[in-house]
Amino acid sequence: MSTIAPERFRLLPAALRRIVPILLACFLMIALFAAFQRRLIYYPSKESSAALGHLAQHAGFAPLENPAGETVAWIHLPDDGDPPDAVFLVFHGNAGHALHRSYYRSALRRLSDDRWACAVLEYPGYGARDGTPSQRSFEEAAEEVYGILRSRFAAPVYLIGESLGSGPATALAAQHPEEVRGLLLVTPFTSLADVGRTHYPFLPVGLLLRDNFDNAANLEGYGGPVAVLVAGRDRIVPAALGEKLLQTYAGPGRLWSQPKADHNSLDLSPSHPMWREIADFLLADGKEG
Repeated sequence: MSTIAPERFRLLPAALRRIVPILLACFLMIALFAAFQRRLIYYPSKESSAALGHLAQHAGFAPLENPAGETVAWIHLPDDGDPPDAVFLVFHGNAGHALHRSYYRSALRRLSDDRWACAVLEYPGYGARDGTPSQRSFEEAAEEVYGILRSRFAAPVYLIGESLGSGPATALAAQHPEEVRGLLLVTPFTSLADVGRTHYPFLPVGLLLRDNFDNAANLEGYGGPVAVLVAGRDRIVPAALGEKLLQTYAGPGRLWSQPKADHNSLDLSPSHPMWREIADFLLADGKEG
């Protein structure tokens, strides 16, 4: 015993010297994730009001202002000046700004012969809008724009949530389940924590994440039609998360998939036949008009 104990004692510091750097590296990784997580989530593009005005004019959009005169969204209305037959409110993904999503307006215009309005929310901290990106600021901005649209138009409202934008879209639908007529979710997820776990499986993402955007929980409070579009080779938001979101949804839902597409290579061209199929599905519940 007198010879074994000292030998074991001599081995202990060497083991600790191997473990301590690993523990310190893990602690540093957790600390960095906790401190800079919003920089990993949000990638806003800033632009001057003048530049956005020129871009909007070219894309056929006009500013949608709140009572304080702040541009909170960009909207395209029917060219003839008549009230729209439907309003589609778009929540874009984590990068760029609202006017980078004019392709939704092009697709909707082709489907409706320009009878549908398309509004794209400008997130706080994006474009020329002041503020700081966060789940709370996104959801408050969504509620504000929704109120403005409801006060201006009697037409039914549908929501389009793209990637990160699926979060505020489902949250808004949960708050107004009887009024929101349908949802199109493009490359959505069950929750942002689930996305984080696929990229950082060695971190306690669920405990550290401040902005979770829990789409699965939000949809529990909604019962309208939900269309989901996934990219089969998505390396940012795995298609399995969008599929699971739809599988766990108790209301009417339908999946569209582009198996060879990645997160940023989906075919969203106005001529794609899926747009007609999605529109028919969303409007087939008898609530339109």
